[in-house]
This record gives sequence, structure tokens and C-alpha cells, in this order.
Amino acid sequence: MTSSITGSETTPATSDRDDVARRLLDSSETLSYDPAQEVDWDTPLDTNYHGTSPEWSTLYGTAYWKEMTREQQRELTRQEAASVASTGIWFEMILQQMMLRDFYAKDPTDPSFQWALTEIADECRHSIMFGRGAAKLRAPAYRPPRGVIELGRVFKTLAFGEAAYAAILVAEEVLDVMQRDWMRDERVVPFVRTVNNIHVVEESRHMKFARQETKERLEKAGPLRKQLNSLVVAIASYFIVTSMVNKKVYENAGLDVKRAVREAKSNQHHKSLLRSSCSGLMEFLSSAGMLTKASTWFYKRANLI
Repeated sequence: MTSSITGSETTPATSDRDDVARRLLDSSETLSYDPAQEVDWDTPLDTNYHGTSPEWSTLYGTAYWKEMTREQQRELTRQEAASVASTGIWFEMILQQMMLRDFYAKDPTDPSFQWALTEIADECRHSIMFGRGAAKLRAPAYRPPRGVIELGRVFKTLAFGEAAYAAILVAEEVLDVMQRDWMRDERVVPFVRTVNNIHVVEESRHMKFARQETKERLEKAGPLRKQLNSLVVAIASYFIVTSMVNKKVYENAGLDVKRAVREAKSNQHHKSLLRSSCSGLMEFLSSAGMLTKASTWFYKRANLI
């Protein structure tokens, strides 16, 4: 993050950035969790519970969902929860690398530098928490397709400025909306509700920082850079969202994979849920000038618009 301080003078942008960072650091000191202590890892998994709110299942509302037994429905949502968690780990590792690169050799006395390291520490704990949660849900290691993993490798290496922070924001906001529903739903297994609550509380600070950074980086961007990075963020968002639920969840829930994939792809209920839950995010991107004609095409493909 480039400093805007010259001598003893502080620009309004620097002052705003420092104020946000200090507030986030104060909030982190006041309200943060240790998943190793807060989550009930010892109680055996109760299979009478779901892993997500049923309404968030990719098959909810389809003919196949209605044919499934209650046990199959619960098992599917547990596998889907584990898949979302695994995708979250994958992107959190991308996020950490982008932030470390952004703050490499910057001023360690800067509150934003200190907040960045605090956020990275949060993400490390979250990734461990998600990994333990997926294991407790009796799920395998779900990973995005190989091509998406390699694209992620390129993205984390090359993305900078508003492209990096806006992509971080999209991934965090989409997951945040889902988890706010799941953490309040008594049909969801209790330890997963705790995991979701921890993530929602701590990610709210991360999203605030990502919004602030996106807006400030865009102030320095020219028209061509804005167009290019808007498209980059939209493409990254498409692959993040479409990788959240691995098709192997259907096999591990004992379902006909081909039929499940076919019905999930045409599930209008799930598409509508995604669009309505991301309305605030899309409003922000629009106000920031990042909803171009080209980027909108990808957001529509991802059912975010």
C-alpha cells in the first residue's frame, strides 16, 4: 500500500485509511475467536441435522429433492457445506498471498500494515477451522477443477490493486450471505452454526477493509485499467461461485450424479437465491464503476445478477 504521507502532512485518503484500519484493529482485539476453543470438536456428528439450511441446497425445490429421503437430504447438505468450506480454504489461501505481496516491504508502523497481518492471521485460523469442520462432516477434500486451480495460481500472482481487493470482497460477501442464514438455522448441526458465526463476525471486518481498499485503488485507476480489472474480477467471481459445490457431493450423498448435476444447473430457486442475496454487493460494484458490459455477462453467468 503506497503511503500518501509527505513530511508531517497527511492526505484525507491516508487519514481515512488509517482510521478504518485502527477501528478494525480495535474491533479485532475486542471481538475475535479461537476456533480450537469455541467450536465443539469432540461431540460426535449428529446425522439428524443438516450441514446448511436446506433452502440453500443446490437441489432444493427440484423434483429430485422431493424424491430424496430426509436422510439423503441431510447428507447432501452436509456434503455441500464441506464443499463450500473447502472452496473457502482455496480462496483464503489466494487472499493471503495477495495481501502479503501487497504489503511486502511496506511501513510496519502503518495501521493498515498491521491490520493486513491481523486479517491474514484470521484467515489462517479460518482455514484450519474449515478443514476440521469438513472432516467432522465426514467429507473428503473437495477441490476446484484442476483448470480453476491453475487459473487461481495465475490470478494470485498477477492481480493487483482493485482487482485483488474486489475479488476478495466478492468471495467473502457471497459466503457471508449464506452463512448468516446457516448460523441462525436450528436445523443445521450445532458445530457448523458456531463455525459460521465465527466466520461471519470476523469476515465483516475483512469486507469493510476490502471495500475501502477497492474504492481507494479505483480513485487512482484510469479508464482502461478500470475496464480491464472489472472484467478480471468478474471472471474470478464466476470461477469462485461455480466452484463452491463440487459435483462429487452428489456421489458422496448416494445420488445419481448425472441427474443431480442436470437438475442443479436448471434449479431456478437456487439461482434466484444467489441473485437476491448478492444485490448489495452488485450495488457496490456498480457505484464503484465495476459493472461494465463485459463484466456483467460473467456475473449473469454466475447467477449473481
